Amino acid sequence: MSIQLRQIALVAEFLKPMIEDLSYTLGVNPCFIDDGVGIWGLENSLLAIGHNFLEVVAPIETNTAAGRYLERRRGNGGYMVICQAGSHAEQLEVKERALAAGVRIAWERENDHYHLMQLHPQDMTASFLEVDWDEHDDFDGNWEPAGGLAWKEKVDRSSIVDMVGVELQGAQPEALAQRWAQVLGRPMRDDLTVVINNATLRFVEATDGRGPGLSGVDLVVADKPGILKRAKERRAYVSDTQLTLCGFHFYLATS
Repeated sequence: MSIQLRQIALVAEFLKPMIEDLSYTLGVNPCFIDDGVGIWGLENSLLAIGHNFLEVVAPIETNTAAGRYLERRRGNGGYMVICQAGSHAEQLEVKERALAAGVRIAWERENDHYHLMQLHPQDMTASFLEVDWDEHDDFDGNWEPAGGLAWKEKVDRSSIVDMVGVELQGAQPEALAQRWAQVLGRPMRDDLTVVINNATLRFVEATDGRGPGLSGVDLVVADKPGILKRAKERRAYVSDTQLTLCGFHFYLATS
């Protein structure tokens, strides 16, 4: 089975300043705006990171799910882990395992060439898990949530090369890891990680008082000194291996 990390979504109170901070600090380019998120009372923007994406969504209406999430976690932070299945059949297997485990489908939309499936964050504990299928079956190319292929001209790997890991936190990290492993159909390792095609999901104890959530992403970087310099300018610097932007941790590693 092939499951590929394609996108991480963050939620912010205000969109524009977060996109400016992220784009400048990480040295990556905005590549797509999806007007379709307006049905949930949101606006968004995507940033291209290698063949994958960092998305920020922000409420533009009152009483939205994203707005309630901001209140529950007391500020900006991680919101969704979005993956691509290698085939429609593999995506449907994820759906079957989720339903068998008592995980609700939060949102689903399907047509002849694309099937979007979001699993409920309360049942996945730490965040939404979205697993989509695209008829092109191209992990490095066409991606419906980013508008197809036009994003490719926005890719700049001189600063950030790729996303290679995700950090999720909870009060009981072992149980959290077991749930995600069960739904994804991957073994949970002794170090509380679950490995998919191109990324490692790490499960850690929540110690920041914000409760369970999507707390960080692992990045392979090409220009660490430049990133750290810009992070200090934007007051995002934590250490030479960690930044915090939009209430979210960015862990830096060189290839």
